[in-house]
Amino acid sequence: MTAPPAIRIVFWTWLIAAVAVGQYQLLQHIPLPAIQLIIFALVALLVISYRVISPFREWVDHLDLRSIVLLHVTRFVGIYFLVLHRRGELPYAFAVPGGIGDIIVASLALLVVVLPFSKASRLRAITVWNVIGLIDILLVVITAARIGLSGGFGLLPLTRLPLSLLPTFLVPIIIASHIAIFARLGRLNATGRPIAS
Repeated sequence: MTAPPAIRIVFWTWLIAAVAVGQYQLLQHIPLPAIQLIIFALVALLVISYRVISPFREWVDHLDLRSIVLLHVTRFVGIYFLVLHRRGELPYAFAVPGGIGDIIVASLALLVVVLPFSKASRLRAITVWNVIGLIDILLVVITAARIGLSGGFGLLPLTRLPLSLLPTFLVPIIIASHIAIFARLGRLNATGRPIAS
């Protein structure tokens, strides 16, 4: 099921705005902990939209769960974190744990999607993966906030393209997608009705 035109327009507009924020390095003019507030505000907007805007909720609920999980292969960006750390451009505390965690979550996402599980086994695998993935992304956001509170100059690459797209676009979608997966799995457990796996 393709997204309704209005939803596509909103997401494309959001992406273009996020690119402009990175292009003009607007994130460099705010303290780094404020970036985490932006992330959580965007997550809240996505979650509220999911709850109150019927076409958006129906579109998300009709997506195959595997396609939502597959979105998380973008977390192979963790490889770039490790490269930047090796160049001395990102601190160890952020780049190495966050990078390795993201690589693991992205790799597990691929396995959950491509391995020939039965439907019940796949839903269990998605549940376990979703817990691991949400914990990982929240730890990355918390670590970035902690580093930001202590000066945060080592996180300047996150304020420029391409990494500026993480806090302004991708990370909010990642966190919201974890919440949407939990919501769908919760409804399945409560009702026993089939959902797209």
